[in-house]
Amino acid sequence: MAETGLVPVFYHPDPRVARQVLKACHAGGARLFEFTNRGDFAHDVFADLVRWAAVECPGMIPGVGSVVDAGAASLYLQLGANFIVGPLLNPDIFKVCNRRQVPYIPGCGTATEIGLAQELGAEIVKIFPAGVGGPSFVKNIMAPMPWSRLMVTGGVEPTPENLRAWFDAGVTCVGMGSNLFPKTTLENGAWHDITRATRNVLNIITPNP
Repeated sequence: MAETGLVPVFYHPDPRVARQVLKACHAGGARLFEFTNRGDFAHDVFADLVRWAAVECPGMIPGVGSVVDAGAASLYLQLGANFIVGPLLNPDIFKVCNRRQVPYIPGCGTATEIGLAQELGAEIVKIFPAGVGGPSFVKNIMAPMPWSRLMVTGGVEPTPENLRAWFDAGVTCVGMGSNLFPKTTLENGAWHDITRATRNVLNIITPNP
């Protein structure tokens, strides 16, 4: 996450669509992919995606988002998740992930929550909801807690101005969903557009010399 700065965030009930989106992100340079736990049988889609990506997308690191309880975390770890992301902080998930030495990135909205997450073992903390405080919230957190590694999801746009504002404030990485995967793009199967958008975001985050 620290090396690339970008985590594509995606959910779709159709494994065929999920495969194409993941492959498009991989072609654009992304090396992490957060599949969100947001629908019935999402774990089945994720299991298919992990097996497929191991062959078709070498170097891709799949993880799972929208995890709120330890049971779901355990299930996804069994299916091959390399990291777990949540919209909230649940100490029970830390127990499951720390035991397997898999990163858990909890969602936090205050300095106290961020500090607790770090105490429990979080190497990266998700600021959620990020759009409420914006880059100024991140900057205010980093001032007294400069050791923090923060990820923001929501309120992130694929523009130089928006991305630079977040990274100038001090974030380690950003999660990006619908702005990378517009509904019309998915409906039209325009996978090359996703590849191009992913590459553009990565070039903004880490400009080529």
